[in-house]
Amino acid sequence: MKGAYTNPRFFLAMTVMLAMAAALVQAQGTRVGFYARTCPRAESIVRSAVQSHFRSNPNIAPGLLRMHFHDCFVQGCDASILIDGPNTEKTAPPNRLLRGYEVIDDAKTQLEAACPGVVSCADILTLAARDSVFLTRGINWAVPTGRRDGRVSLASDTTILPGFRESIDSQKQKVAAFGLNTQDLVALVGGHTIGTSACQLFSYRLYNFTNGGPDPTINPAFVPQLQALCPQNGDGSRRIDLDTGSGNRFDTSFFANLRNGRGILESDQKLWTDPSTRTFVQRFLGERGSRPLNFNVEFARSMVKMSNIGVKTGTNGEIRRICSAIN
Repeated sequence: MKGAYTNPRFFLAMTVMLAMAAALVQAQGTRVGFYARTCPRAESIVRSAVQSHFRSNPNIAPGLLRMHFHDCFVQGCDASILIDGPNTEKTAPPNRLLRGYEVIDDAKTQLEAACPGVVSCADILTLAARDSVFLTRGINWAVPTGRRDGRVSLASDTTILPGFRESIDSQKQKVAAFGLNTQDLVALVGGHTIGTSACQLFSYRLYNFTNGGPDPTINPAFVPQLQALCPQNGDGSRRIDLDTGSGNRFDTSFFANLRNGRGILESDQKLWTDPSTRTFVQRFLGERGSRPLNFNVEFARSMVKMSNIGVKTGTNGEIRRICSAIN
């Protein structure tokens, strides 16, 4: 980890990210270093909490990253996904398997002891997502902060979240509604380079998908391996890596697997089968004849854009003392 701070490419990436972050967030009211005076240890407290939980359970890293995605696409990045109660976002089917709530609660408890009523749950979640990428050997980037927490959390609003069977056209339309483009879509889905999926979300691809056989977009040599992991009528809750062979490391292996017909989710594999997104997969892989893109740098860029969707600042929203409860 320490080597990242001395790598010239890291410093170049950070320079790009700082300039880009400043430009992107000027209108939203968030900024890098928002808590520099009011709670100078805010970011280090969050990172320490994430690191502590990560050491005992590395699965919290992809969990926190997914949680941040699912929060931002519903009511904006306002921590509404953290609110407990009947029919809240947390109870909706797309969110029932999310992990990492205890990490946010831990960080919030420490922050309330150090700086009562200052740091929002929305910022904690945003910072924790960044730290999760860094802990899995991905890039570290400057996170604009200053978000406030939302008061509305409805399970019915989660229908906006892209689904695991969704077409590329539909996925593009959904992200475009938030000012994100096709490159952003591919980069953000690339977050599936870490983490797992339950068999119940993709096993339908392995049996009777078309003409009694598996999904033809799956590499035929890969099908028996997946069927052994997720047998027909087996345990649908069993989890397997979304990025076969590199599920705990933030890298481009996920895209290589898509190219090789080894994507786990149908919606992921479509990034390769659809020409409009395949181009970006090829560029992230640095394929010959394409204009290469640095996946880590572009992922960070897209994360900053996404993390400013619908943010509440100034007098909007609130600063929750307990992230799971509205004040």
